[in-house]
Amino acid sequence: MKELVIGGRKFKSRFFLGTGKFASSEQLKAALAASETELVTTALTRVHEGDAAHDDILKAIDRTKVEVMLNTSGARNAEEAIRIACLGEAAGFKWIKLEIHPDARYLLPDPIETLKAVEACAKRGLVVLPYINADPVLAHRCEDAGAAAVMPLGSPIGSNRGIRTRDMIEIIVEQSHVPVVVDAGIGLPSHAAEAIELGADAVLANTAVAAADDPVKMAEAFKLAVQGAELALQAGPPAAGRMAAATSPLDIFS
Repeated sequence: MKELVIGGRKFKSRFFLGTGKFASSEQLKAALAASETELVTTALTRVHEGDAAHDDILKAIDRTKVEVMLNTSGARNAEEAIRIACLGEAAGFKWIKLEIHPDARYLLPDPIETLKAVEACAKRGLVVLPYINADPVLAHRCEDAGAAAVMPLGSPIGSNRGIRTRDMIEIIVEQSHVPVVVDAGIGLPSHAAEAIELGADAVLANTAVAAADDPVKMAEAFKLAVQGAELALQAGPPAAGRMAAATSPLDIFS
């Protein structure tokens, strides 16, 4: 696989982790260590630097090893997302995951508002990763607007249903000139491996790890699954075929 570079930063790990839903900062810290991730995403509302009255999530993150990407979760339109991004920028955060989902039931991203926000945030010089529907045309538009990577969903956020958008993700991977990070709906390590096998450059999960009975073990399982898929691609798997192919000679008794 080609080297993974996003926003000028090189990544060895292709497994990214969300920080929501963990029972404590200590649990999150242990999961981050087990995952060996180099990129995490968190909501701006969870950052409380210097505020003793609140649990500051940044205390659980070694920022010398891990890039923190603020997300705009809760934004219902481009204006709200851009405002959150600007607040993050003022606090020193250059990496922004754009999430704009006005529908509270399915949390599906708004394509029109997302593209507007990508254009505005990219012009500010931010490293923008938009969360989008698995729409190849929209992915291309976001790339043209300055997105550092695109993040098509596998299935609705937190659903754990896996990759239900396989065909569209394959097209996005084929056509994209920026990294493709499959995000949302990833419920099992096998789903993460599938994303890498499809050609995605990385995968992001949160609920599957944080809501597991043992988040630390699950974080390690995801790390190993992604690494296994990478190794398999490097090994050069044989092409799939429609017909059977014997693994032993069929004429030894003739």
